[in-house]
Amino acid sequence: MYSKSVDQITILQGDRTKLKDLLRLRLIECGWNDQVRLLCRQAIVENGHTNVDAVVQVVTPQARTLIPDVVKRELLQKIRMSLVQQEKLDL
Repeated sequence: MYSKSVDQITILQGDRTKLKDLLRLRLIECGWNDQVRLLCRQAIVENGHTNVDAVVQVVTPQARTLIPDVVKRELLQKIRMSLVQQEKLDL
């Protein structure tokens, strides 16, 4: 159905920035940023990680699981709507 990748379409339409802003806003609203900040501090204290890459490697899987399903669904819906609109314009 879709001949272009989602990245190509969202970049061309300028929706990528809007989607990133929406995601950032929703994550702030639900307190995800604070939770991830605490995870980072725990990783540093418990494991003695002082290297940013090591902290990111430890925290990333946990941080991804903390993203609320409602946020994921909303973003997915926005992406789908963007793809449908682009498909209509390509016809």
